[in-house]
Amino acid sequence: MMLRRGFVLFLPRLVGLLVVACCSVSIVYMLACTPKGDNQQLALPRVHGPTAKEGYQAILQEREEQHRNYILSLKKQIAQLKAELQGRSEQLKNVQNQYPDPLDIRLDHSNPEKAQANLLAFLRSQIDKAEVHSGIKLSTEYAAVPFESFTLQKVYQLETGLTRHPEEKPVRKDKRDELVEVIELALGSLNNPEGISNVKHHVYTASDFIEGIYRTEKDKGTLYELTFKGDTKHQFKKIVLFRPFGPVMKVKNENVDIADTLINVIVPLAKRASKFRQFMQNFREMGIQQDGRIHLTVVYFGKEQMNEVKSILENTSKSANFKNFTFIQLNEEFSRGKGLDVGARFWKGNNVVLFFCDVDIYFTADFLNSCRLNTQPGKKVFYPVLFSQYNPSIIYGHHDSIPSLEQQLVIKKETGFWRDFGFGMTCQYRSDFINIGGFDLDIKGWGGEDVHLYRKYLHSNLIVIRTPVRGLFHLWHEKQCLDELTPEQYKMCMQSKAMNEASHGQLGMLVFKQEIETHLHRQKLSSKKT
Repeated sequence: MMLRRGFVLFLPRLVGLLVVACCSVSIVYMLACTPKGDNQQLALPRVHGPTAKEGYQAILQEREEQHRNYILSLKKQIAQLKAELQGRSEQLKNVQNQYPDPLDIRLDHSNPEKAQANLLAFLRSQIDKAEVHSGIKLSTEYAAVPFESFTLQKVYQLETGLTRHPEEKPVRKDKRDELVEVIELALGSLNNPEGISNVKHHVYTASDFIEGIYRTEKDKGTLYELTFKGDTKHQFKKIVLFRPFGPVMKVKNENVDIADTLINVIVPLAKRASKFRQFMQNFREMGIQQDGRIHLTVVYFGKEQMNEVKSILENTSKSANFKNFTFIQLNEEFSRGKGLDVGARFWKGNNVVLFFCDVDIYFTADFLNSCRLNTQPGKKVFYPVLFSQYNPSIIYGHHDSIPSLEQQLVIKKETGFWRDFGFGMTCQYRSDFINIGGFDLDIKGWGGEDVHLYRKYLHSNLIVIRTPVRGLFHLWHEKQCLDELTPEQYKMCMQSKAMNEASHGQLGMLVFKQEIETHLHRQKLSSKKT
């Protein structure tokens, strides 16, 4: 579309250049045909010479022939310029017919038939622009868009993430409905071939479907290639389908003012005073100094290390002149869900954004704004996917020293992973949290309460915004999975613990450490012998 618009902008300039060229040719022609001045007269033969008449006629004929050839040359050039101009005009007309402007499709409500025709033309053009009929030159192997394959029961995918498997049943309704629709459309095409009527032919069913592959080009559409059994063992039927994407359409254009939007950060805690001190350093810099529209609620379980935690909170309050905090103490066993629920219900002010947080979380001021922008009372709740840090002692084990915390917070596959199986860090308005019913307080200890709340929101009419965010990090800490946990909780805890340590490659280096050291030792001995 950008190339077409560039061509449309260039066309008036081209027309102007052609007009100037035609004018220049005409001027040259006039100058060439103008009689010469007195001082530029032709050298004619002498009047009384014996060949004066014949010589004069010969010179005139020669000059006439030269002018005639020159005129023919100019006419030929003008004709070529006119033909080129006409060709460019036809090319522009074809482009306009083939690639209608999405603005025409979107805005021309006065002529619905034209808008519909333009839309159909645009959708057809998506097939020509996509990599369907021929390949497209790519700059690198990373630019290739891979296919994924599927059968009636399974999808085989490359982009798996941590919660999906390379082979799985399509759980998401949109993906399941998409593939079912494609198979049904292919069967309809096979059973109702064009141009064949009153002729008996094989009736295809879903059992004849062997395999399909599909890939999506985000700006064009999705290509499907489906293979079915043929009439014999070595014959197959292949159906190629394409789901074109329509033009981008404006849905909303609005100003969002978050200047007065307060965030109440709720942190449940038991012991872990040293971690709380680190958390408060981050909270002071990002929450108090950079953001300034924030409240902190700490729900503390038990009394062990409580005075130390309160001292850290009070020192921060004095040094930063920060009064917007609440400290709640509960004399009972730690329960994350209970702490967050108590903290949310304790708030007595106006409707406020709640950010459920932990002490091993690092956030930026930009994340706090994302928290505000992606929540709306009665409309949206925000479930960010945070970046979880690997064990620094493993990541930087080959370094002389471990870098500072700020230097460690880099989003790379060697330093951590997107924690897409976690739902504990979330932002929502207090009114939505209360209306949804809050946490399940029967869940004790670690894990499970966040998933139950997440499912409540999914089962409601609220929009759940789930996306990776670059300003929210889970800091590595050694995880203890207690014996008091239920079997399901213990399993979840151990899975989380395994994923926290290092990447597959880094863990592999640890597993094969002995082999690597043996190899290096042999290489060293070999080099000494030589």
